[in-house]
Amino acid sequence: MSNAESNSGTPQTFWDHLEELRGCILRMLAAAAAAAAAAFGFKEELFGIVLAPADPDFITYRILGAEPFKFQLINTGLTEQFMIHLKTALAAGLLIASPYILYLLFRFVSPALYDNERRYSVSITLWAYAMFLMGVAVNYFVVFPLTVRFLGTYQVSAAVMNMLSISSYMDTLLGMSLVMGAVFEIPVISWLLARFGLLKARWMSHYRRHAIIVILILAAVITPTSDMFTMLIVSLPIWLLYEASIMIVRITEKKQ
Repeated sequence: MSNAESNSGTPQTFWDHLEELRGCILRMLAAAAAAAAAAFGFKEELFGIVLAPADPDFITYRILGAEPFKFQLINTGLTEQFMIHLKTALAAGLLIASPYILYLLFRFVSPALYDNERRYSVSITLWAYAMFLMGVAVNYFVVFPLTVRFLGTYQVSAAVMNMLSISSYMDTLLGMSLVMGAVFEIPVISWLLARFGLLKARWMSHYRRHAIIVILILAAVITPTSDMFTMLIVSLPIWLLYEASIMIVRITEKKQ
């Protein structure tokens, strides 16, 4: 039952629900477009953040005491810089508007839920959103800088200079941010599976060694480097997520 239905007491038709959904989607698009336009206007600030991991003075390199490095980002197409600016602003706009978008989605769906389902939905949504943002942050401050430093300075020969295209840089940053955001949903997914009785803590403990191997493989895929230190750095948060998931599943089983 929708908000309009609950207020008027008159059952809504399929077309009424469709019209309400259309209005919800339009508001979400408007919010994302407004946030993207604002991000587009603050070009210097936006790319100051985006390009920071390419700077040898970035906080991650200073904490790790990494040796200074240098490579050059270049543009190879007539419209490439404008399109990169547009794509980056759109991604930033979606991220900025995401709390409001989630609110609109929940407001549309929540009238059809029971009170206990509504409470669980709020918890799941908030935790999933927080974990996704945490994954993006870990990628920005840990995974992506280490990847950029290794691949940006890797040379098969001193005669071959490294000049990375801005398109390649941005595609890698956005792609890895999405992957790490998804990886950080492991505890939330584990909790859901445990709630439905599809996952047991003893199973996860029993197959811990197998999980560690999978985590190492996943870390190698996320960071395509031959640097063992980088791979271990990436593996550590994923392993901690797995261990946290075991605890979450165990607590969920006891409550049930």
